[in-house]
Amino acid sequence: MDTSLKNSGSRYGLPVIALHWLMLVLIAAVYASMELRGFAPRGSALRAGMKSLHFALGLSVLALVAVRLCVRWMAGAEPPIAPPLSRWPALGARLMHVALYALMIAAPLLGWLTLSAAGKPVDLFGFALPLLTGVDAALAHSLKELHESLATAGYALIGLHAAAALLHHYVMRDNTLVRMLPGCSAR
Repeated sequence: MDTSLKNSGSRYGLPVIALHWLMLVLIAAVYASMELRGFAPRGSALRAGMKSLHFALGLSVLALVAVRLCVRWMAGAEPPIAPPLSRWPALGARLMHVALYALMIAAPLLGWLTLSAAGKPVDLFGFALPLLTGVDAALAHSLKELHESLATAGYALIGLHAAAALLHHYVMRDNTLVRMLPGCSAR
């Protein structure tokens, strides 16, 4: 297994790979905590706990994306896709990554803004965070709808990202997927 901290000519470095997969687990937990809360009765401690977990995990995504961007910058140039993509697929891949980073930044910020506008405390694993707005019920409602719409779009973005990785690996037969898999050697 390659344990390099920096990206090589054929693989991402270990920190980039680890943060990629950690982010997947964290985002899955964010979605699961919100979806599963519906199984708990309204007003129950379990339902409130699931919502609090959702808020804390969502804010963790925001913090981790900042770490991830720094690590990607420090890891050096991305390993090239071999064989190289033509212009339009390469542009599509770039746009997908921009959309995923926008999702990982905007969704948690919108959640934080929603709680702030609703006048609810914003807690990150026991640490009280500042409210970002004054209390405004109409704004809270609008922000919540935007947050939920973006989260719904996130399902599609994440699904397309995973499908593209599999398409690259099994149909296009390039090294896109193996560059990011832990323990795999590049083709």
